[in-house]
Amino acid sequence: MLTEEQQKEIAATDSQRLRLSIFAVSMAMAIILYLMGQPLWCKCGGLSPWSWDIWSSHNSQHLVDPYFFTHVLHGVVFCGLLYWLPGRVSEASRFLTAVVLEAGWEILENSPTIIERYRAATISKDYFGDSIMNSAGDLIACIVGYLLARRLGFRNSIVFFLLTELILLLTIRDSLLLNVLMLVWPVEAIKWWQMG
Repeated sequence: MLTEEQQKEIAATDSQRLRLSIFAVSMAMAIILYLMGQPLWCKCGGLSPWSWDIWSSHNSQHLVDPYFFTHVLHGVVFCGLLYWLPGRVSEASRFLTAVVLEAGWEILENSPTIIERYRAATISKDYFGDSIMNSAGDLIACIVGYLLARRLGFRNSIVFFLLTELILLLTIRDSLLLNVLMLVWPVEAIKWWQMG
């Protein structure tokens, strides 16, 4: 049987490993995006960490934009899905899996095929992919969403998800669910509504 001090030491070591793993995944994502030709930051050179206009060329180029909140919802969804893994899978492994999934999505989202799909099927006509810093912001958003869902629990996470979706629909006429729908199965009437 381990003493309390030994248990704390093991927990600290596990926590450090998890942080290093998340850092390694983040750096791998950034390097891959760089090799894919994505810019580090908005080409405008402005230092503002955010851009709120989804119709401008700044969208997806700064650290935070309105779609940051859809990535928070990625974290909520991943937390809910990974909850169903067998009990022997540690919480740290579930969390790291969510981080890897989000980093993988950021890489896929910036591939020529997905960029072209966004431009052809959604309202994102001027989308040329994310800057590396925007992808980093999206990864942070997913982490925040995952941790928030762990704290809120299942029912409150559903309420949070639906409320966030509604706010996004009212403010930018887009949301995570609508974004997925339009990417997979575009509906012309929705596209016209989104364009105002």
